Amino acid sequence: MVIKSVGIESDKNSDTNERLINYNIEKPQVTQNVSNQLILTTLNDLYNWARLSSLWPLLYGTSCCFIEFACLLGSRFDFDRFGLVPRCSPRQADLIITAGTVTMKMAPSLVRLYEQMPEPKYVIAMGACTITGGMFSTDSYSTVRGVDKLIPVDVYLPGCPPKPEAIIDAVIKLRKKVAQENLVERGKLAQTHRYHSIKHELTLSSPVYTGKYLNSSARQTPPRSLSEATGVPVNLIFEMTKKNAIK
Repeated sequence: MVIKSVGIESDKNSDTNERLINYNIEKPQVTQNVSNQLILTTLNDLYNWARLSSLWPLLYGTSCCFIEFACLLGSRFDFDRFGLVPRCSPRQADLIITAGTVTMKMAPSLVRLYEQMPEPKYVIAMGACTITGGMFSTDSYSTVRGVDKLIPVDVYLPGCPPKPEAIIDAVIKLRKKVAQENLVERGKLAQTHRYHSIKHELTLSSPVYTGKYLNSSARQTPPRSLSEATGVPVNLIFEMTKKNAIK
């Protein structure tokens, strides 16, 4: 209750003066003046706001998608306006952005970098090669079919390659996700076997190139259609080349 002076002498009408002070029906002015200067929130919301406003990414680029990400560092897209400061050490980063093809040889290095990041941490998978393996997912023996087989992914950013505007949209979606976290969810983010959770289920096969392609029977005995088209006995040509090679 707001106390307001009414300009009445203290020795006169003391009962009336006390009644005016205790039962002031006028609209208080303190609330109107201070309401626009105070923000009421919870400690959890304040914690989330501080984290989403200062995400420090670790840039893990292995292929051409990372070139599109480099455009964000310029003044046209102004990557720093979201509070993102690229870091070179995983111990100082809470966001890792994977861009490009992830091979079997680079998989342990990626997992090691993810392990060194402090909790809570987030992952953005950028590009088709990172998400599914891309064009290398069908006949490549050394490509990981999706980075989510190694580390948990928070935001998937498809494209070949994604535009800088799409990267900004992915960062905004990640900021919204961070803003909705609570203490219970953050307590479940302990480092307990969150990587290498899915097996690749790859089987060993014989190598395609064995060095014996030139010694195959098809190379030693050319088809008849070739000799008929050229009018030259191809077998004689092969014998002459062998003699010259021996000499």
